[in-house]
Amino acid sequence: MFVTPAYGQEASQAVDSGSTHAGTEVPAGEAHGTFPPFNPATFASQLFWLVITFTLFYIFLKKVVMPRLAGILDTRSSRIFQDIDQANKLKKEADAAVAAYEQELAEAKANANAIGQQARDAAKSDAETARKKVEAGLEAKLAEAEGRIASIKTAAMKDVGAIAENTAGAILEQLVGKADKGAVAAAVKSVAG
Repeated sequence: MFVTPAYGQEASQAVDSGSTHAGTEVPAGEAHGTFPPFNPATFASQLFWLVITFTLFYIFLKKVVMPRLAGILDTRSSRIFQDIDQANKLKKEADAAVAAYEQELAEAKANANAIGQQARDAAKSDAETARKKVEAGLEAKLAEAEGRIASIKTAAMKDVGAIAENTAGAILEQLVGKADKGAVAAAVKSVAG
């Protein structure tokens, strides 16, 4: 504590006047001494106690603190290694599961493509069979229709000759008055033939 001269005088007057003021002032005779740790006379005892304190602190660290820290570090490192091993195992299992899933997915896609191709082929063959049936039915109906047309045409052609003779005879009778049926029939046959 720094004491100014004015304060020092006031304090000494207060002590002289009988006041009960307590202070922490250093008496004037001892004020010129050095700080004990820096006093060369006490270096030997200071070094002695430093060595004893450091040795005790070192022994305490070596026997108590360091084994505990080593145990903690060993426990942590073993736990870390176990966790890493387990993580590697789980990663391998996950990789194997992913590979199996991808394999099954590829097989399922291949099976789906094969089933799709079979379905397309079956549908194509069914459509081809149905088309052939329809074509055969249409060809049969066409042949039947052509046969009917031919019979109708033949019947119509038979009747055309008779109709033509009747028509020609009726026209001649209207124009000329009377027509010979034998001559009209011969003329129609020569034109149709």
